[in-house]
Amino acid sequence: MPTTFDALGVDDDLVAALAERGITRPFPIQSLTIADALAGRDVCGKAKTGSGKTLAFGLPILQTVGRAESRRPLALVLVPTRELANQVTDELAPLGKARGVRVAAIYGGANFERQVKGLVDGAEVVVATPGRMIDLLERRQVDLTALTNVVIDEADRMADMGFLPQVEWILRRAGERHQTLLFSATLDGAIQSLVDRYQHDPVRHEVASTEVTVEEMIHRFLLVHEMDKVRVTAAVSRHVTRTLIFVRTKRGADRLVRQLKAEGVDAGAIHGDLRQQMREKALSDFGKGRLRVLVATDVAARGIHVDEIDVVIHYDPPEDHKAYLHRSGRTARAGEVGVVVTLVLWDQELDVRRLQNRIGVKQPIVEVFSNDVRLADLAGWEPQGDSVPA
Repeated sequence: MPTTFDALGVDDDLVAALAERGITRPFPIQSLTIADALAGRDVCGKAKTGSGKTLAFGLPILQTVGRAESRRPLALVLVPTRELANQVTDELAPLGKARGVRVAAIYGGANFERQVKGLVDGAEVVVATPGRMIDLLERRQVDLTALTNVVIDEADRMADMGFLPQVEWILRRAGERHQTLLFSATLDGAIQSLVDRYQHDPVRHEVASTEVTVEEMIHRFLLVHEMDKVRVTAAVSRHVTRTLIFVRTKRGADRLVRQLKAEGVDAGAIHGDLRQQMREKALSDFGKGRLRVLVATDVAARGIHVDEIDVVIHYDPPEDHKAYLHRSGRTARAGEVGVVVTLVLWDQELDVRRLQNRIGVKQPIVEVFSNDVRLADLAGWEPQGDSVPA
């Protein structure tokens, strides 16, 4: 595969702009897809989050896009979450400046008038969540009939979050002649039907999954008592740099943050009811190490792309084995060993044992209290002997 961006056909000004940011060699998904995208082909890419997809579709668009008229963008990137909309925009906007290409982010929970102004000013590339884009279309604030490029990013997450009907509603209002680039971690079921319906003779590329496997994680299942559960969580988080905690509800996230702060643990929450500014600050502080503990709901966590998370805690056990693997995959990245902790109340044991069978982890559920010295080094002991019997 080509090992430089210019070998892939990327123009010199964009190569220089990448080099200024310390980006000199393409990731595998970029090496596979950029040349085909530049050639105008529809591309169907199978790749996980964090594999470099943004530049894989972004560079060809920035290089080939024309000049947009007011409210008539030429490229549309559909993403599932506000956080991802911001991340994609932050990555592409500085590169766009090298060619005079304007990139605008469109998502709910932010100033509507400011986003409309970006469209009025003639943004060439719009990065949008489906809900806000539909809102703008229905208010006749944007016209998609001039689109030359459409990107559906993280299509599998779109499906998980129930957004595919909205995505298709938007695609039906796009111009008939445009290039469609689709990226997804999976290409089965509803995603394949999306490919069949909206792509024309796509070239397919797949990057081997870098998702962390069950075997690469250290799993601990801890039987805790309701009155001691918060203190156990606090004890675990005090001995590591970054802890990501999953809860089932938004209210539960806020409550746990208050309880952890009462225990002297600096924690923040991320969920859909928080103002966008608060979500972004919590995510930024967590990524930069200023916030040691982040409490998240499953949906909000889809916007979290942070390496070096030491421990993932399932404060509320996940609904199924898929959710367990998706949550847990946030740790053990970049070759590091990550610890995954599931807290189990007495009436949750049966469900957790079923979960263990589904993920193929046969391990005792160990009873602990918040003063247990083993909480300081969860990877340093094997769960056996003093566990709750199966």
